[in-house]
Amino acid sequence: MTDRFNAQTYLVTRNVEDGVGDKVAVRAAETTTYAELDELCGVVAASLREAGVRSDDRVLLMMSDGLPMVAAILGCFRAGAVAVPVSTMQTATELGTVLADSGARLVVCTQEFTEAVEGALTLAPEVERLVVAGDATLAVPDAVGQTSWQEFLAAGRAAPDGRRAVADTEADAWALWLYTSGTTGLPKAAMHRHANIRHVCETYGQQVLGIRRDDVTFSVAKLFFAYGIGNSLFFPFSVGATTVLEARRPTPAIVQERVGAERPTLFFAVPTFYAALLSGDLPEETFASVRLAASAGEALPGPLLTRFKQRFGVDIIDGIGSTEALHIFLSNSPGDIRPGTTGKAVPGYDVVVAGEDGQPLPAGQPGALRVRGDSIALGYWKRTAASRQVFQGEWLVTGDTYVCDADGYFTCLGRNSDMLKSGGIWVSPAEVESRLIEHPAVREAAVVGVADEHGIDKPVAVVIAEGVSAEDLVAWCREGLAHFKAPHHVVFVDDLPKTATGKLQRFKVRHLLASRSDG
Repeated sequence: MTDRFNAQTYLVTRNVEDGVGDKVAVRAAETTTYAELDELCGVVAASLREAGVRSDDRVLLMMSDGLPMVAAILGCFRAGAVAVPVSTMQTATELGTVLADSGARLVVCTQEFTEAVEGALTLAPEVERLVVAGDATLAVPDAVGQTSWQEFLAAGRAAPDGRRAVADTEADAWALWLYTSGTTGLPKAAMHRHANIRHVCETYGQQVLGIRRDDVTFSVAKLFFAYGIGNSLFFPFSVGATTVLEARRPTPAIVQERVGAERPTLFFAVPTFYAALLSGDLPEETFASVRLAASAGEALPGPLLTRFKQRFGVDIIDGIGSTEALHIFLSNSPGDIRPGTTGKAVPGYDVVVAGEDGQPLPAGQPGALRVRGDSIALGYWKRTAASRQVFQGEWLVTGDTYVCDADGYFTCLGRNSDMLKSGGIWVSPAEVESRLIEHPAVREAAVVGVADEHGIDKPVAVVIAEGVSAEDLVAWCREGLAHFKAPHHVVFVDDLPKTATGKLQRFKVRHLLASRSDG
């Protein structure tokens, strides 16, 4: 018999039924209890159905973290639709590409992102409806109906009660699509089932974090990230805990403000942000309420972990996950932290270091990291070749090079491909290089990751160009790409190393930059 399961019931309704409906679920611009959130999810589900959204239809969300975004995600689950939260750092062109690819007919956005959404709608003719949370009114194509969030909710409240019902979804039904550049650099949707959400809660959430009902979570990573949606929604709601949401772009000052006011017990960030916190003028007692911090997105350098512990008195458990796996599958654990490593396999996952034949390698021998577990995505939407490359039988090929020691601790050695991360977010060097070469003064360009003073890789561009400054080229990239993709530095050279067939040799570019740094 097919397993019937809906993630909204698991995350919200179940807490109401367990008698904690009056417990605070969300602290944001407004405070909301589990009972209030459950009611709101029903209204959003009814509103979606009144707008013509059917089972398995995609609903794209370009939203800042807050109650409307939480309700939109959970309302999609409840209605049997597919929530597609996307990066709020995208340009109109980038968003338009994702919007058209997803086939979403309804878009929900918050008012901060009207410019990007306006431009994107001209590139996605299938969109029929736009819902705006906030006071903004957008200039949209004639075929797109526009309504406010409050009007959208009013339609759901006025609908027959049956429209609020939880969809009779199978555990294997689509629930969540998350776009990633992953191993190829092209945006593609990793398709996750309702059951995947339960799995990450019962593995990393409960068995590594040890999350409890009395916990309060606060995540620097936003809800549109796989990492952030687990930290701020899946894990706290799975046990009836409280989440703190922040709509603004995170800075050390904002984090200090919210941590001081909300007193979270679990804190989540990426290595780049932990470095920023250490560089900021924060009091040693800033994280006094935090019992445990977590890091993911890129490898956390051991010295950075040690310095954070010494200054703020809080342990960081470093782990690795991926959009394709939905959350963390390899992690250090409380009481078992080995700085400089990514820890051990999270219970519920099999993780191996494999050779070119896909077979596990002996301890101490580097190879490709592979993982299997019940939260692995079904594949990529409309990306057959990429799916076959990454999803091989039960195994997910992560694209990372790792080594595992005799005690079962894994250490990251880098990427198998040219992809790199900036602030925990995938960056395709080819995409940045393409933008640089569009500049009339640039003849050739190469982008690689170079470790900064904290040991965290940042994109650096090496270019052959005349009559243009490094600052001009960084600004040029930021005009055409999401800001995090822009190079942190630009280095000018007379020639780029290539093979006999003219292929760029990135490893030699890295060596060139390393030698300049040493000099």
